[in-house]
Amino acid sequence: MSALICGSIAFDTIMVYSGQFKNEILPDQVHMLNVSFLVPDMRREYGGCAGNIAYSLALLGGKGQAMATVGKDFDDYGAWMAEHGISRDYIKVIDDAYTAQAYITTDLDDNQITAFHPGAMNHAHEQTVPTDAGFTLGVVSPDGKDGMVAHAQQFADAGIDFIFDPGQGLPMFNGDELKTIIGQASYLALNDYESQLVRDRTGMSEDEIAAQLKALIVTKGGNGSLIYADGQTHEIPTGSPSALADPTGCGDAFRAGLIYGLQQGLDWPTTGRIASLMGTIKIERPGTQNHSFTMDAFKKRLGDEFGAEYAEALG
Repeated sequence: MSALICGSIAFDTIMVYSGQFKNEILPDQVHMLNVSFLVPDMRREYGGCAGNIAYSLALLGGKGQAMATVGKDFDDYGAWMAEHGISRDYIKVIDDAYTAQAYITTDLDDNQITAFHPGAMNHAHEQTVPTDAGFTLGVVSPDGKDGMVAHAQQFADAGIDFIFDPGQGLPMFNGDELKTIIGQASYLALNDYESQLVRDRTGMSEDEIAAQLKALIVTKGGNGSLIYADGQTHEIPTGSPSALADPTGCGDAFRAGLIYGLQQGLDWPTTGRIASLMGTIKIERPGTQNHSFTMDAFKKRLGDEFGAEYAEALG
């Protein structure tokens, strides 16, 4: 099973504020907000959901390729992908645009304020899902809205199961649009906030949403995750990180674990724990593509964190 991961490729400028946003924002003054945060730590990272998922999936030995539109400044990122064995076959360069850019500020409570310039990502709809390249699983992650809608339809028309992972692109969709894509998707991956937003906009309960899917996956940060599948609810615990360096990209690492579990034909309790451990490993390192491991080390840690039976499922 090979996955086509549609979504953004972006440069992430990540800044860490050594305080708490809530102490700097006066609730009764939000109508005239003018705040400045001193950020002594800053770095520029390779990111974007498609790039992040493809990177983490490659670490696991899974089969997948990113499909994205990038800008004239992509060369350094492209060299990084080549260095880490990530295919660029479905990366299209838009010569008169910049690669998408995210400017992320995180406080000590792991709250984030993000400014995002979509750039070349707005051309995502110019890419078409290939139906003759052997892809048997798709991902529709945050991207240009027209691209997300088109790729969901193309996966559905081709009979390719796909994960709808709207993430930070979720606010672009109204209730009817969400109902359409959920009806096309096989899997829906959301965090707790996104789950509430989907329910509010569609008027559907989690049970009603899950009934249309092979699985609904809802992550709850430090409280683990829930997987609704086959009429069952699987409670997935978190791992035990050795450090809380940076939450940025944890959701993408988690989704790479989901893809790997599906590719290996594993059950949901095992797949969920693989995904959970991927998020745990990611949060221990700053940035979205700086974590690494060997599969032997991953299997050992999976067994140590959750039980030997889960490590044994990986062979």
